[in-house]
Amino acid sequence: MSRYDVVVIGAGINGLVAAAELAGAGRRVALVDERDRLGGFIASDELTAPEFVHDTFSSWHPLFLSGGGYAALGEDLHRHGLVYRNADGPVTASVSDGGTVVAYRSPEETAAGFADPADRQAYADMLEQLGGWAPHVFGALGSELRTTDLARLGYGALRGLGRAGLTEILRVSTQSGRGLTRERFTGSEVDQLWSPWLLHAGLAPDQATGGLMLPVMAFTMHEIGLPLVEGGAGNFVAAFSRLLEERGVDVLLGCSAEHIDVRHGRPVAVIAGGRRLETTTVLASTSTRRLYGQLLPQGAAPTGPQAVARHRPGRAAAQLHLALDRPLAWSDSRLDDVPLIHVSDGSGSTAIACAEAEAGLLPAEPTVVVGQQCVLDPSRAPDGKATLWIQLQELPWAPHGDAAGELDTSAGWTAELADAYADRVLARIERFAPELKDTVLARHVISPVDLNAANTNAVAGDPYGGAAELDQSLLWRPGTDTGHRTGVPGVFHIGAFTHPGPGLGGGSGHLVAQQLLAPPRRARLVAAARRRLPGRA
Repeated sequence: MSRYDVVVIGAGINGLVAAAELAGAGRRVALVDERDRLGGFIASDELTAPEFVHDTFSSWHPLFLSGGGYAALGEDLHRHGLVYRNADGPVTASVSDGGTVVAYRSPEETAAGFADPADRQAYADMLEQLGGWAPHVFGALGSELRTTDLARLGYGALRGLGRAGLTEILRVSTQSGRGLTRERFTGSEVDQLWSPWLLHAGLAPDQATGGLMLPVMAFTMHEIGLPLVEGGAGNFVAAFSRLLEERGVDVLLGCSAEHIDVRHGRPVAVIAGGRRLETTTVLASTSTRRLYGQLLPQGAAPTGPQAVARHRPGRAAAQLHLALDRPLAWSDSRLDDVPLIHVSDGSGSTAIACAEAEAGLLPAEPTVVVGQQCVLDPSRAPDGKATLWIQLQELPWAPHGDAAGELDTSAGWTAELADAYADRVLARIERFAPELKDTVLARHVISPVDLNAANTNAVAGDPYGGAAELDQSLLWRPGTDTGHRTGVPGVFHIGAFTHPGPGLGGGSGHLVAQQLLAPPRRARLVAAARRRLPGRA
């Protein structure tokens, strides 16, 4: 039996951030995870061949570098060995039969590639508008969205933007990405370039909030770039491991949390791996169903059943990792130096693939995310060779057909089906990089079923913690209508299933840690009153 100030369940990005921040403030913290290593969906492995290092799941860290967790912990993580490589020139691109569009860190260089001069100015206007909105947009993403938070955010937006500006940001927030690009641009370049990026926010081109998220994605790429961990994402986890050790966190791996013991309406312990970890504060980075249906006693959280009923998984995902005999040569040589490329014509092909996946079909022409990590970090492969990191975000968890009418889905996601679908994906890339097949030394496929087996939080093969449409976001994200509080005092829900949603920002872990470290309201009021006394600054 052990006693802790805080027990954190789940060692993904949010659990890591919360544990490190709380321990850094002197709290005694235990971090437990059922897996045998830290990091959740952050890992790197030699998946294909010796000396070829692949980011097994997630890879790029713009959200972390721009978030509160990095502001609080970045200096110490770098001291413990974290090094980033980033794009200075080309950062992302999209390619299709209609042509190639490349985005650079420079917005002006990006817009210079647009055919219509009016679109170049419209692009600058979009980014300038988002810059003016940034304090309010990112303020909402970095807030608990309780009543007082909403009042503060609303008042701040009204003062900063005026009534017309506030009305416009609300209008755009309900708009789709396709709707925004049709409204503002004559040519197709902005749509082709940024609509596929909505997949990384769990959205499709025709879903609400895409109108806001599309310029957010563009703004982020121009301002932050695509930071990549030198030597592989595992080095990010290693730096966190050393920081946790330095701060005295007890890390319990291979230790599945079984139950949160609640007495008189409050937690008194977490039972994990047969051990009783006594505590009065629990942070659970788990799925909504696991928290309310397994960890907490039945009836302990009054809103728990509603949260479980309202939560719905998003589309499933898969990955394909390749070891290449030489760096990939694209037909359009501009793509050779781009870290991340989408094979897509924008809203058109991506929306069709999303619709096919939602209908339970394997997309005939999926949007293919091609990560060329070796462009930024050649250490990922032996000299003269390269890796490819391929992500697919438009898949059904339980396929019952193939939109192309070619593959047998009757047995679900078997290894044979995953391999056959990988062949389709490679053929789609080969239309724009004809030498791909000849360069592949080895490959490794991760199907939706494999994702779920690797991390139980990937419910139904969805690595994003659930659907991200408007009714499943912000204060409507199931179970977070009162912030990250669960209705059981002392038990908090963090992670992708909670606001601000998926991504490697560590936002919910940071938010809750800072809440717990904030002085009590009474102490804040006393301190404020003392500052107002005569003779005090």
